[in-house]
Amino acid sequence: MTTPVRIAITTGEPAGVGPELTAQAFAREVGRWRGDAHFTVLGDRQLLAERAKQAGVDFAVWSTGAGAPVMLRDVPLGAPSVAGVLDAANGRYVLALLDAAIDGALDGTFDAIVTAPLQKSTINDAGVPFTGHTEYLAERTGTPRVVMMLSGTGEQPLRVALATTHLALRDVPDALNIDGLVDTLAIVDRDLRARFGIASPRILVTGLNPHAGENGYLGREEIDVIAPALQRARASGIDARGPYPADTLFQPRYLRDADCVLAMYHDQGLPVLKFATFGEGINVTLGLPIVRTSVDHGTALDLAGTGRADCGSLIAAIDTAVSMACHRRHAAAGR
Repeated sequence: MTTPVRIAITTGEPAGVGPELTAQAFAREVGRWRGDAHFTVLGDRQLLAERAKQAGVDFAVWSTGAGAPVMLRDVPLGAPSVAGVLDAANGRYVLALLDAAIDGALDGTFDAIVTAPLQKSTINDAGVPFTGHTEYLAERTGTPRVVMMLSGTGEQPLRVALATTHLALRDVPDALNIDGLVDTLAIVDRDLRARFGIASPRILVTGLNPHAGENGYLGREEIDVIAPALQRARASGIDARGPYPADTLFQPRYLRDADCVLAMYHDQGLPVLKFATFGEGINVTLGLPIVRTSVDHGTALDLAGTGRADCGSLIAAIDTAVSMACHRRHAAAGR
């Protein structure tokens, strides 16, 4: 690749671990992306310098000069921040970081964005209704349907996408319908091809009920919704298989040749994924017109400012953002 991809990093909740993890990642690993990517870190300069010092890492890798591998775009805090102490006065600051990254991705300034964790309550307490990164990105980009996918790392990573995301469990069955599942499978299939370079994705799909409904005795969603959706998806050329009982699907013999599992709800698929990959896994939003990756954990307020938080997930998210941006660029060039 001749031209490095341009990646924006939002440093997230200032009271959480995002600022220090960002400092750690670039102090430790900036060389791994040399020549492949240039980075713009969005955050308060003084905050980042302070958290870098608390984490025992060098802040000297940051620069404001054009062409530097890591540039800092200084965005002032709403109020001074104390590690581990939430302050609603900084809720709009967190959104300002995210908006700047989204705007830059939409206008072509950035090829991808990587988001450090934020605290939903801080934004809501600031008077801005906020459900999460995924939903906000969909709204800001005008995307009618997006898909949350968490992924491990390595040559054969476990990937788990979700048919529904942040819903109460009692609301999940009503949220599932044939058209929605077909659209979700189409998004997963398309992005695995275009952004992960997988020529023929194989997607395994869970049922909703125990034992995938036990032929209707434990629920009819598999018969009435999931199976018809899979049939339509396969008719359109998507290799989607199932529905499989979720309690037995997550075994190496079934996952060995799979590129992704589509689970029906948040806590059906993600506990398995996080058990297998926590600290090295990532979150990817599929279906957007932009590339977005994130860490697989929250703000970890109890670790903020201690230097004990592990930046492995952030490094993996950056790796994936660089790779996805490159695949997207190559796919666009081939059209």
